[in-house]
Amino acid sequence: MRCPFCNADNDKVIDSRATDGGKCTRRRRQCLACNRRYTTYERVEGKVKLSVIKRDHSRVPYDRNKIREAIRQSAYKRPISSERIDQVVDEVEEYLVTNFEKELSSQMIGERLAVVLRRVDKVAYVRFASVYRQFEDVGEFIDEAQELIEEAAADIPGQQNLFEESGERP
Repeated sequence: MRCPFCNADNDKVIDSRATDGGKCTRRRRQCLACNRRYTTYERVEGKVKLSVIKRDHSRVPYDRNKIREAIRQSAYKRPISSERIDQVVDEVEEYLVTNFEKELSSQMIGERLAVVLRRVDKVAYVRFASVYRQFEDVGEFIDEAQELIEEAAADIPGQQNLFEESGERP
């Protein structure tokens, strides 16, 4: 393993433990050249043998890092830890592997990711949806945000709406 700080290929493993219910091994390492510590994760390769059918009908191999990058961009400056991002990627991937055998559309991945992001962080969800759903105008964006506002108000027992049903606003 190469040190991410000095690029030396000389380290020792300080601690190893299973994570994600035994699906992953987390290793804490120390570089023997610069003495800095870093963490690596090991997963079984080949678990996901899916092809993704893109919008232009081309096929590419499934890549979990693309999902992680989409979440990272959507969650920019949001209070979402990298561990939570990994959990979201794992949840989406588990759904895909469970429900699809060989091929799936990129739209299906986007829809599932939107469902999970909506539950995790509303702002990250709206950011993702604005790119993924390719809103044509500001009105579509506002409609999506309004739906989230109404959903959030409905989640609070005893909470009254700020505006009456007549649609009038102060």
